Amino acid sequence: MFIIKNRLLLAALLATSLISACKKSDSGGDDITPPPSPTPTTSAADKIKDTVVDYSRDIYLWYSQIPTAFNGRSYADADKIMTAIRQYSVEPGFTQPVDRWSFAAKQKEWDNVSSGIAGDFGLGVFFHSDNDLRVKSVERESAAGKAGVRRGWRITKINGSENINTTNINFIVQNVFESSSTSFTFQKPDNSTLTVTLNAGSYLENPIVLDSVYTIDSKKIGYFVFNSFLGDTTAIYNDFNRIFNRFAQANVGDVIIDLRYNGGGYVSMQEKLANYLAPSAANGNLMMKQEFNNKYSQYNTVSNFRKQGSLNLNRIFFIVSNSTASASELLINNLKPYMEVLLVGPNKSYGKPVGFFPIPVADWYIFPVSFRTTNKNGEGNYYGGFNLNYTVADGLDKDWGNTTEASFASALSYITSGIFRGQAAGSQTKTYQQSAQVKEGNRVLDLPDFKGTIDVRGMKL
Repeated sequence: MFIIKNRLLLAALLATSLISACKKSDSGGDDITPPPSPTPTTSAADKIKDTVVDYSRDIYLWYSQIPTAFNGRSYADADKIMTAIRQYSVEPGFTQPVDRWSFAAKQKEWDNVSSGIAGDFGLGVFFHSDNDLRVKSVERESAAGKAGVRRGWRITKINGSENINTTNINFIVQNVFESSSTSFTFQKPDNSTLTVTLNAGSYLENPIVLDSVYTIDSKKIGYFVFNSFLGDTTAIYNDFNRIFNRFAQANVGDVIIDLRYNGGGYVSMQEKLANYLAPSAANGNLMMKQEFNNKYSQYNTVSNFRKQGSLNLNRIFFIVSNSTASASELLINNLKPYMEVLLVGPNKSYGKPVGFFPIPVADWYIFPVSFRTTNKNGEGNYYGGFNLNYTVADGLDKDWGNTTEASFASALSYITSGIFRGQAAGSQTKTYQQSAQVKEGNRVLDLPDFKGTIDVRGMKL
């Protein structure tokens, strides 16, 4: 069952990659084949289940692998059917099914989530070590943002309890993500403390956290922290223009894009950002393809680069993690054929090269994975995520833009010295390894964050 509250529903979705549509002609052509009408003796619930299965056999990327004996009526509801078909997503080169995302949601609940308005504390948290919980991100218009909470602060008490460690993860999840009011005690970098009660409320997310220019050893370096491809597109596009004009006017030679917590969003916003980052030589050339199953190959789409701004880079640095997903990975993949792309961070990216769009069935939307994306070189099978050029800690003890923050400092080191921070010359030795407890704890704490790729072009069913 999906929970209406925005962040809680996103947790239930786990790590979806959404495509809200893909373009079809208004003047004719084959739309998705409507399923046959069930017999009059079929119950209302079974009619819905039959329709869900019929659509899945038609539009699912791996439709041909769903066995004829698959019986949707044996499952409780549409979402359980979507979960069940995942097992048939067999891809060459992978020993396990690759689909972790097909799902269904009640239309009213999904409409609440997809509005882009959050309704929580605006506080993201991760473990820095087994018993050290830190603020990883804060939304500026949220309760936490208005209280002045900053990334890097340590949480020492939750509702008066000091039992804050990876073994007490359920308590943390309940009080950070599922509560309407929670008391937090924060320890600041100067060791002073702040105790404040945060009340959940509605706010508009702002994904642009920081943009700045640094001069280090006479090198001009642009740094941009971008946490989502969702939000007010007009405002964000205006910010893109401002940021990259600033970078160009400052004669920036290298750019570091921080996507470590960016779970994705609009395809169109990814295209816009890619056009600012790509070198001039990419202009007019293929950016990406979206490819459906062989029943709907006539609807495969192609996007080309349309260079924006005067910044002309030959390499780019991305800070990534397991939270870097979908549209973020799409951006990285699309740029790889045209420039040197270097990845640094605590762990490789999430691994989501496929998408889908909502199909209405009664009072549900179903989301069977429906297409894959590839770049100019036909690359797009990154279900295991992108590997790093260098592994270094997520500097959760530092605020954004601090030049000593581990991941940011590592990229800066490469730009100024040719080696990553902590790396011996000629060595690829990792400087950081998360404990299993921290890795699992942060996986759970990351579940409420959106992961998806949304294409807002309309599709007629």
